[in-house]
Order: sequence, then C-alpha cells, then structure tokens
Amino acid sequence: MNETEGLRFRRLNRPQVITDELPEHRYKGSGTYSGKVFQVTLLSLGGFLLLPLLVIVLILESPIHPEVFSLKEPPVMTGCWEQNLKLREAQRLFEDQIVGPESIANIGDVLYSGTADGKIVKLVGRRIHTVTRLGRPPCGSTEEEPSCGRPLGIRVGPNGTLFVADAYLGVFEVNPTTGEATRLVSGGQVVAGRKLSFINDLAVTQDGKKVYFTDSSSRWQRRNYLNLIMEATADGRVLEYDADSRELSVVMENLRFPNGIQLLPDEESVLVAETTMARIRRVHVAGLNKGGMDTFVDNLPGFPDNIRPSSSGGYWVAMSAVRPNPGFSMLDFLSQRPWIKKLIFKLFSQDVLMKFVPRYSLVAELHDGGVCTRSFHDPSGLVVAYVSEVHEYDGSLYLGSFRSPYIAKLDLREV
Repeated sequence: MNETEGLRFRRLNRPQVITDELPEHRYKGSGTYSGKVFQVTLLSLGGFLLLPLLVIVLILESPIHPEVFSLKEPPVMTGCWEQNLKLREAQRLFEDQIVGPESIANIGDVLYSGTADGKIVKLVGRRIHTVTRLGRPPCGSTEEEPSCGRPLGIRVGPNGTLFVADAYLGVFEVNPTTGEATRLVSGGQVVAGRKLSFINDLAVTQDGKKVYFTDSSSRWQRRNYLNLIMEATADGRVLEYDADSRELSVVMENLRFPNGIQLLPDEESVLVAETTMARIRRVHVAGLNKGGMDTFVDNLPGFPDNIRPSSSGGYWVAMSAVRPNPGFSMLDFLSQRPWIKKLIFKLFSQDVLMKFVPRYSLVAELHDGGVCTRSFHDPSGLVVAYVSEVHEYDGSLYLGSFRSPYIAKLDLREV
C-alpha cells in the first residue's frame, strides 16, 4: 500500500465520536414547524377569548358619562397630616349588631343613629332599641333600598326631636320617645326643575325654623354612589326648608357630590363637603352675602364626608378614602381619563369595584381658614373602616360608617 492509498484508508476509517447532541440539520425544520404551530394555536386561543370581551366593550353602553375635571396635586402627608395609627386605639361598639350607622347624634348619654336596614335606633348602654322605621320592609338589598329607606344625616333639634335625612324618602322630624315621624320634605320630588334623588345630610338652625340639606345628585341615587363619584357630574345642590312657610328653595347648585353640611355659629353660612373635588365649600345662606360661595379648605388629602363641630371650636371631618402623597391616587389619575372610567364600569359592578378601594380611614380637626390642627389615621381600616362621621361627646369621638357593622369610640384622652 502506497502513501496515497494509506491516507485514503485512514480518512474512510476515521473513528467517530458518539455524543448526546443531535445533529442540528436533522431536526431544524421540525422544531421550526412545531414552534409555529404553537404560536398560531396560542394566538387563536387568545383571539377566541378576547373577541367576546371586545364585542362587549364596543357594544355595551357605559352606565356613566364621566366629565373631565382636574384636581391639584395632593398635599404631602406631613405635619398635621402625617400618617399615624391613632384610630386603631378605638373601641368597637355594638359590633355585628348594627350595620351602616352613617351619622350619630346624642341626647344626654343616649346615642341615636340611622342604619342600613332603614331604622332609626337608640343606643342605651349595651342595648339597641328601634325608635321608628321610615320606610317599609323588606330591606337588605340594593333593589329594596328605595322603599326600605336609608337614613343618613341625623341631628337633634331645639325641642329635643330628631331631624333625619333619608336618601330616598325625604327629610323627617322624629319624636325619639314615641317614634312618631313627620315628613317635612318628600324625596323624589322635583324642585326647580331637578329631582331630589340623593338627600344626604342636614343642618338645623337653633330655633328649628330652617333646615339646610344636601341633595348629592339629581341623576344618581345613594345605591349608585360610586357611579356619582366616577361620573363627577356637577348636579348636586344645597337646599333650604322653611318650617313656617313649608317652602323649599335652592341655595346653591352645580356642586360635585355635595355631602356633609354644617352650620357656622352665626347661622349665615354652611360648610359643605364637595366630596369629588376633595374640598369644603362655604355657602352663604343668609345675610349680605346670601347666595354666594367661597372655599373653606381646598385640596384635602382625602375625600370628605360629614362635618361636625369639635369642642375646641373647630370641625371634625371624616374621610374614608385618601389621596396618598407620596403614593398613587386612582381617583386623581382617572379624573382626566373618562374613557378608562367608561371601560371599568362596562366590565365591573360597583360591589366588585369597592373591593379595590383601599380601606384607609382618616379624620381631621380643622379650624378657621381650613387649618388642620390634628388628624387620626387607620391606614388599612384594620379597626375603623369606611368612616363617614365624627361625633364628639364627653371627651370621646364616636365614629359612624356608611357600611361597617359597628360604631367606633375613640377616647381623646388616650391619643
């Protein structure tokens, strides 16, 4: 064998190394094909699932027609507004025995409140007594609420009677002893071209001759309050009832969710919480400035509900949702994006959306000029959730709620 033949023999009989690696060229085409099949299948499945959703989004009409509005950048929560845990020092009263005690009043040591099942109740010691029922049963569902009634704001009048604002049924004067209820204003009636759809809170003059109350919307009822907040319609009003003439008149209109109301000591002005705008307005109801309005405090770190007097000459303001700074406020973000609001309300119910609202409770004491002097917080609503009102009596704060199953009591000497 010569040299050339030997070289050819070595090449033909070269040993091959066996490994676990597969030759790339043998399977390249097969892998590419499988990947394409997987991608097409995945896209087809995604389209199959998304198509009905897209149809729903395009066809269904949103229940709300949001307006674009702007809020200022929320104030930094420092100083008086600095976060604390003081509301967690509160004690729960009548837990699981009472639902939605929105507003609280007292005659001596006896507390009174309205509940989600349409009752006006008296709280004596550890017992709950029913004073009266303004509507008629059955109660318990949102469909039944208009006929059952939903008592919200409650005040004590000069003669020891209770004045009650029912969201659907109207404004009543109730004898706390006999339970006799006299309707002063009928809910649902048309006043100055607009329907009383959401009567909310009220304030009574010292002589009982004038009752001022808020009608939060002529379009939305209380059971659709989240729709009202998201739509941000400026159709809320402040009205006056004259007990002598029994006449109703509009004091101020075009407010975005007017909520709590509180008479000032001179009884020439009322403070009104404009919830959607995170501010409190001062509406002049008598005197030289009657019919005018200015701002008591603007750009609050939360959305105000009821306003009640404090023992130091200021006012307690309850806020069940905040605008954290630093942090992210969903309502601030959505204020200028109505198309997102429409989409959200096409897809989710109010009950579902409420589960995503942070349960941050904040109460603050404000003085002249809207100056904050102290605030109490429960950042996750662990003890006090969905706070709607702060009623001060005998050194303690009694905290109402529009949906919690209790009243909370905070001893001011302990905080």
